[in-house]
Parts: sequence; C-alpha cells; structure tokens
Amino acid sequence: MGSIQPGEVPHYDRNKELKAFDETKSGVKGIVDLGIEKIPRIFVRTQDEFTEDLAYTDAGGDQFQTPVIDLQDIDSRRNEIIDEIGRASMTWGFFQLVNHGIPTSVTDEMIQGIRRFHEGDIEVKKKLYVKDLSQKVQYDSNYDLYKSRSANWRDTFRCRLLNPDPIDPQLLPDTCRDIMVEYWKHIMNLGDTLAQLLSEALGLNKEHLKGMDCTQYLTLLGHYYPACPEPELTMGTTKHSDQSFFTILLQDQVAGLQFLHQNHWITVKPIPGALTVNIGDLIQLISNDKFKSSEHRVVASHVGPRVSVGCFYRASLDKPTLLYPIRELTSETNPPVYKDITFKEYINYVHSRGLDGVSSLNYFKL
Repeated sequence: MGSIQPGEVPHYDRNKELKAFDETKSGVKGIVDLGIEKIPRIFVRTQDEFTEDLAYTDAGGDQFQTPVIDLQDIDSRRNEIIDEIGRASMTWGFFQLVNHGIPTSVTDEMIQGIRRFHEGDIEVKKKLYVKDLSQKVQYDSNYDLYKSRSANWRDTFRCRLLNPDPIDPQLLPDTCRDIMVEYWKHIMNLGDTLAQLLSEALGLNKEHLKGMDCTQYLTLLGHYYPACPEPELTMGTTKHSDQSFFTILLQDQVAGLQFLHQNHWITVKPIPGALTVNIGDLIQLISNDKFKSSEHRVVASHVGPRVSVGCFYRASLDKPTLLYPIRELTSETNPPVYKDITFKEYINYVHSRGLDGVSSLNYFKL
C-alpha cells in the first residue's frame, strides 16, 4: 500500500486502534519517541475535514494582524485601553497583551515547567492519565479521542486551580509545581484586571463580570505538540471555540495558533513575553453576541515540540448558576439571542460532540 494521502484513510478497526493508543498512556510523545516516520491512521484527518478547510483561506503577509494591546501606564490610559479591548473583542475575538506585568522570567520558566512535565518520567504521567475531566489534576491525549473524527497531534496536562477553592499545591507535579504557583498568582491579578476592562468595554460597571463569578473558576491546560513527520495529514488542535468566559494563553516561539477572521485563518505570531487573550463562548453568550468567541485551531508542524499554557476562566459545573444575556445589554430592539442555561448544560452538550468545528452556542439560541 502506498503512502496515505490527505483524507484517504483505508478501512480499519478504528476503535481498536484508538483503544490501543489510549491504553499506552504515553500520548503522542510516546509515538514520536518510537522514531516513527508515518503517523498512525487515527491521526489522519477525514476527507470531510479537508473539504471543510476549502471554505477558508490562509491570510498571507500582513493582510491581517492580530491586535496588540499595551497595558503600560494603565491608570493614565485606561479609557484608551478599554476602547482597544472593546474593538478587538467585538471584531476579532483575539488580541495580544504586552506590558501585562508578568515578568518574562516567569513566563519563560512556565513554558519550561510544562515542557519538563511532558518530557519527564512516563510513570509519573501514567498515574495522572485519566479521561475523567472532573479530576483536579490530570494528563491525557485527546479528551474527545473516541468522539472526534480524527485524533489531534497533542498531549495535555490539566489542573483546576480554582474550583472555586484553590487547589492544594502538593497535588501539582513537582516538575512544575513552584513555577505554576508563581504564574498562577500573576494570572489571577491579570484575570481580575481583564474582567474589569471587559466589563467597562461592554458599558457596564467594572465589577459586573466579577459579580457574575467570571473569575471564580480557573483551569490551566499545558499543551505539548511534538514535531510531526506528516503535519499536512493531521492537526495539532481541531477548529473550536473556548468553553470559557475568556482565556489567557502563553505560547512559546513555535508558531501554530490560528484564528478565523473574515473567513481567513490568521496566525497569531509569537511575541516574546506577550500573552494572547481570546473571548470564550460564555462571554459571547452573556454579552448577547456583542463580543465574539472566535474559532481557532493549532496546525501541526515539522518543528517542535510546541508548548502552550492556557488559563481558562470558566463557570461552575456544580452550582446551578444561570448564564444568560446580561439584561442591561438587551432591549426590545436588541432582544436576547440565547436561552438561560447552566454551565453544566453547556459542557454536557460540548462533550457529547467533541471538537467538530461547529459552534456549540448555536444549540442554545432562542
């Protein structure tokens, strides 16, 4: 049999191969460590996935640039910064932050800490390898492995830092515990600042989003994307929107993150020390579509590993708190777009489908 072409996956017992991969508990890195030159069939994208890509174009050159927002002198420039965040959130759903107050020594070491975990003792990782997303600390590869059309070229370390009680640091792996605790302190301060700026950009009191518990639940994901021998056949992360109010992402200097803007895939070019912020589904819902939760993906690459650290501000799975379009943002001429739902209803629906490139918010429209 010749080499596999994009979208051409021969008939095989897919579930058997998924189970065999899952049971190794060693993730994509385990496959790469075997010295493979061809990717396993479970990672090859389907013809449908390749066909769907034809609807979009990769933006070339400087046609589109991700907005960069400078938080320097925030006290004297607050109104200017609020305007910039508002425009970026309404139009792009993505922006990069510079001069955000987190030292580059901390961001650099955070990347290295996540890399140390993924490249560390496999027996330590195997003890944390579960598909149960309710665990406080967890490691796996492809949480939606058995639901997705094709597996992603990515391993993930996941922990619930706030739920809403802070996690016991002793539960964190010792390879990255100290830097995670340090980074977490900075992210909580920045998260509070962003919640205020986003509230004001919506024309609300600066404490409005915080009053809706938008900063009470924080989950950290440390992604590891190994170098891929056939990147044209697979994806680092399939197109999706985030299950959060907003996400603060730290990425290393290996590019790969792209988001959709005007039917173009825009690459978020790494800026040393910068953080990428994107609007999640929950703010799109409560802002009644004023702010945009942009779909994004990570492309696989010959270059790697790529490491990223995402901090997701989410809602409670346990409390039946309702999420709904903020009443102050709706009117007779701008009626609510979405039903009142709980975060658990939203998450259950998302996880019933896996990452399939279609916005979960559509399901909850009135």
